[in-house]
Amino acid sequence: MALMPYDDRDGFIWFDGKLVPWRDAKIHVLTHALHYGSGVFEGERAYGGVVFRSREHSQRLKDSARILDFEVPWTVEQIDAAKLEVMAANGHTDCYVRPVAWRGSEEMGVGAHANTIHLAIATWEWPSYFDPEMRKKGIRLDIADYRRPDPATAPSTAKAAGLYMICTISKHRAMAKGYTDAMMLDWQGRVAECTGANIFFVKDGVIHTPIADCFLNGLTRQTVIDLAKRRGIEVVERRILPEELAGFSECFVTGTAAEVTPVGEIGPYRFTPAKLTETLIEDYTAEVQPKKAAA
Repeated sequence: MALMPYDDRDGFIWFDGKLVPWRDAKIHVLTHALHYGSGVFEGERAYGGVVFRSREHSQRLKDSARILDFEVPWTVEQIDAAKLEVMAANGHTDCYVRPVAWRGSEEMGVGAHANTIHLAIATWEWPSYFDPEMRKKGIRLDIADYRRPDPATAPSTAKAAGLYMICTISKHRAMAKGYTDAMMLDWQGRVAECTGANIFFVKDGVIHTPIADCFLNGLTRQTVIDLAKRRGIEVVERRILPEELAGFSECFVTGTAAEVTPVGEIGPYRFTPAKLTETLIEDYTAEVQPKKAAA
């Protein structure tokens, strides 16, 4: 099946305050963000015309920009409204939503305080990040060579474009070996996350997940932890060493694109998707659906 390039589609993109035809949403080759990574973004999903945790995503976009030393010149409320505007223009109710903010092209060099800050929002129909058949038995993960950096060396709490460079490399290497994705360790060799999703493990009915201090504390991660606690399931956030993986029975990953996806294999370690993972998949599916007002 031929790919549909993202620069050649019908529809509209919200670009700096107005809707523009999809193919006209362009930037210059000397845009600062392209050369120096001065861009931040969000990945969101809309279900039934409602963007799940839209406000939190919009706030995180602005927070990420501030960490990179620039201010997105639209309020959270304006960003939320813009998402709905472009969804309506594209006729989307169940879709992926991608806001992105970046430094423009006025100055070229490491310093770029005078550069205009731009914001664009695109929406498109995008099913599960992972193949549905793979999800039934659990996806296969490699163990990445690159590690999440020490938070003293990178803005790890920002959803910054540049931080995903090693994720792309790691995912490509994993796919070349027949895996779906890769699990990354942190700079001290402890379990961290996947290339675009947070990771959880199950042992004796208790969920264990790495402390999110050198990678993004995903909104889906936060939602799933809350869902588990509502059911009285204990969730332990702690340091996890790779050799501990042999003692876990279930594993799953979470993210806006991945939602809740079971894992069947991480390198030499094997897991069996079972009741706890299935329950959280069902709970998450119910949670993201728009709530109907009481009659």
